[in-house]
Amino acid sequence: MPAKKKPAKLHPDLAEVLLTDTQIKRRVKSLAREIKAVYGDGEFTIISLINGAVMFTSDLMREIDNPVRLDCIRVSSYGTKTKSIGTPQIIHSLTLDIARRHVLLIDDILDTGKTLKLVKELVLKLKPASLRTCVLLDKKARREVDLEADFVGFEIPDKFVVGYGLDFAERYRNLRGIGVLKPEKQVAGAWATG
Repeated sequence: MPAKKKPAKLHPDLAEVLLTDTQIKRRVKSLAREIKAVYGDGEFTIISLINGAVMFTSDLMREIDNPVRLDCIRVSSYGTKTKSIGTPQIIHSLTLDIARRHVLLIDDILDTGKTLKLVKELVLKLKPASLRTCVLLDKKARREVDLEADFVGFEIPDKFVVGYGLDFAERYRNLRGIGVLKPEKQVAGAWATG
């Protein structure tokens, strides 16, 4: 009889695990099926908001057998804070021509909606044939603009989460699951003091 697998150990900086690696993998597979149902076998261009959506985008792409092109856009909206810094800033824009092409915009989390709105407006100016959005996490309680994603992985409560690409001050992105960061760790430099 095979030995039972031990549950993943909770990272010491997390108050709780919100989503396990297994839950995320399962949902990514079902999201891929939902996306495939919309695009059929046709080609589309994925635009990933990095750094946060890099893991989600990578895993999702591996579940899609359509011909896809990939481009990335870098936006800063948090810095070393746990709340949005106000107006998001485009740091690095697109390199592919997306005119008359179907585009799927992927982000890690939709909270205030300001970042996704800004990027959607930028992409629409480039005249794609269609534009849809996909987010891993939807934090509706924080919405400040009228915006909903076309594809949503999970709705989550208004808690500050890290892991699976999501960070605080560029840390915790490499955690396999997604957890709630302890309040005392939500201060820049807190990890350095133990």
